[in-house]
Amino acid sequence: MTSTRWWDIAVAGATAVSVVLLVANRVEGARLVAALIVLAVYVAAWILIGRSAMCNRTRTRLYVVILVILTGLATFIHPSLATVQTITYPLVWMLLPTLRRAIVGNIAVAIAVGIGYAFSFGLTPDSAGEAAIVVALSLTFSLAMGVWISRIFDVSTERQRLIDELTAAQSSLATLNRDAGVTSERERLAREIHDTIAQDLTGLVLLSQQARRMVAAADLDGADRQLALLEESARLALTETRTLVATSSPPTLDDGGIAPAIERLGARFERETGIAVAVRTDVTASLDRATEVVLLRCTQEGLANIRKHSGASAATVVLIASDRGTTLEISDDGSGFDLEEPGDGYGLSGMRDRLALVDGALDVSSSPAGTRLIITLPAEAVGIRLESSVE
Repeated sequence: MTSTRWWDIAVAGATAVSVVLLVANRVEGARLVAALIVLAVYVAAWILIGRSAMCNRTRTRLYVVILVILTGLATFIHPSLATVQTITYPLVWMLLPTLRRAIVGNIAVAIAVGIGYAFSFGLTPDSAGEAAIVVALSLTFSLAMGVWISRIFDVSTERQRLIDELTAAQSSLATLNRDAGVTSERERLAREIHDTIAQDLTGLVLLSQQARRMVAAADLDGADRQLALLEESARLALTETRTLVATSSPPTLDDGGIAPAIERLGARFERETGIAVAVRTDVTASLDRATEVVLLRCTQEGLANIRKHSGASAATVVLIASDRGTTLEISDDGSGFDLEEPGDGYGLSGMRDRLALVDGALDVSSSPAGTRLIITLPAEAVGIRLESSVE
């Protein structure tokens, strides 16, 4: 209870009760005047010092000392005024910042009340014993209640701290998840652009170069065929770009699934490059669309590498999908490359990143006789299901 409004009510209430007790005990004369003065000073001290001590710790010690003196003095004037300790003890607990200081402050209040009792009843063994009993009871109750409430306050403060830390951690985690999502989306777009638009643009450049050479050689029929291929490739690149913007599956998968899509891809590659492509597919299981996209993109990347680097005259694409898993093999009869030499391209690393999303693996072997890529996808990782189970 740190609101000054409630403490105002508590101090006023304790003072009013003390006045009532003075009247009930028929306190008169100088003692009554002294009692009223002490009570007035008690209230004034709260208004002038106590309320500000709630927010200004530099005035706390001064106000606690004043409380101890006034409580002892009030008890000395008349024992009934010891009721003000019901407010003095809580104020001491609330104002002093540590448990040790609060206990010391409570002991000081108890001693002041005990001295006040002893002098009020006269310094006799009986009055001293009675004062000691009253002081011991009030101090014990105050310490018990104060320690208990302080413990509750400490636990509440610790819980609030933990809640604040949890809230901050959740906010930080949300930021990290958002950043991770942005990074993941950028990586996805980079893979898609590399496997689609970049490859299509490379093909367009090669086709335009071939058409220019044919025009220079006056081979108009050949140039016309190249221009037709150029137009077809440009239209396909435009379709792929629109599909990428719409974040939907490749349009080549919409007509028959992965096997026909790879066959069409091989035929188009052969027309554009003159490299003979043999495509064999054995798909006895149904693949989900995400798996088909991965397989199609890996095939595009494998064929693009053959066009750019191998110098091959023939290539082979073999796709086998069954209930045991899926295997895609892409090979060529080109010059190969050194597997130990670090590459500067994005192709194979991008392919591995894409395969990692579906727990797939890529194995690469190369020699002067050619290069072979073997892509494997486990059945449980890609959602393969037997066609017989669908039926």
